[in-house]
Amino acid sequence: MIYFEKTVSSKEIFNGRILRLRLDQVEMPGGNLAEREIIEHPGGVGIVAITDDDEIILVKQFRKPLEKAIYEVPAGKLEKGEDHRLCGIRELSEETGCTAENFVYLGHMYPSPGFADEITHLYLATGLTSGEKHLDPDEYLDIEYIKTSRVIDMIMNNEINDAKTIFGVFKALEYLRRRGS
Repeated sequence: MIYFEKTVSSKEIFNGRILRLRLDQVEMPGGNLAEREIIEHPGGVGIVAITDDDEIILVKQFRKPLEKAIYEVPAGKLEKGEDHRLCGIRELSEETGCTAENFVYLGHMYPSPGFADEITHLYLATGLTSGEKHLDPDEYLDIEYIKTSRVIDMIMNNEINDAKTIFGVFKALEYLRRRGS
């Protein structure tokens, strides 16, 4: 059986630069009313960049909500109406300085579907050429080239906890395995 919640009313609570928060009152399948706090987010793109030396490029940056620096694949927020492929190409260049000969769509994921409508698109970038990174003025990060086997160990040992990174790495590696690469 498919359950559906009918929106009865919706009220904007906050409208910021990156996200919007609203409070929806919904009618449940049994007729009861409930409230849902929903974050509207424009979505983002994550890029699993793998070098010819079997290294994955990760960025390490401080994340204020967690109060610590974490490892992630290069990624960025979509601008309103922006094509996610073009966003991924831009973010790879901005954060790592790299361009990719091959840029393969791996699909998308819902990072937090219980309270946010965000969709994160994932790409595999190979055939990399290095260049100069050009970070946004409010962006500070370190770039690390880490052997693929070590990245898997880091995921399994909880050294990498970022959902888009875990999702993207495993999808990219399975894509390459199926292609026989």
